[in-house]
Amino acid sequence: MNDRAFPAARAMDRAVAAYRELGNFPAFLAAMEELRDSSSIDDLISAVEPYIDSPEIAGPVYEHVVDQRPNDARALVVLAGAYWLTGRGPDVVGGLASRALAADPSSRGAWHLWALSESDPRVRMERWMQVSKRFANDDLARANLADNASSLAGAESDPVALAIAIENYELLLASARNSEQRDAIERALATLRGWRI
Repeated sequence: MNDRAFPAARAMDRAVAAYRELGNFPAFLAAMEELRDSSSIDDLISAVEPYIDSPEIAGPVYEHVVDQRPNDARALVVLAGAYWLTGRGPDVVGGLASRALAADPSSRGAWHLWALSESDPRVRMERWMQVSKRFANDDLARANLADNASSLAGAESDPVALAIAIENYELLLASARNSEQRDAIERALATLRGWRI
């Protein structure tokens, strides 16, 4: 649906090209403000879609989208992700993730950001455990659970966290799709199994 002939899309392309060429972020923000004032929310979302993985570009646009649609779970997740990648901190990101969960409890992205933004290592591990249970086939959540559990086990000599890490790495090994993944997981398991806690 993203027709690059839309005026908003053309204006977005010009603003992004100028920003990437000149690196003038204040000028880019001014262009985004002008674009927000002259475009519908749907056209704005469509125009920024090709740049959704560039947090410095998507963030300013999605600030406006969230202002206009405060209960739009996808918009909240995109903004939270942009904020996380640009270093806005766990409190701001966690707040947006919680709002996205309230708007749409099935939003996997909101669950991921909710877990990721927790600063306490034990609570973060517990959050990843909740996400892994909710989305049983989510290998990224399982990998985060295993990584956080192994970090906690090492930092606090916690045998329960160590068992959680080993169990989840074993599950990841069972579903690994290529030899590089298997080798990395097997090395992690060998290390963890050698720990005496």
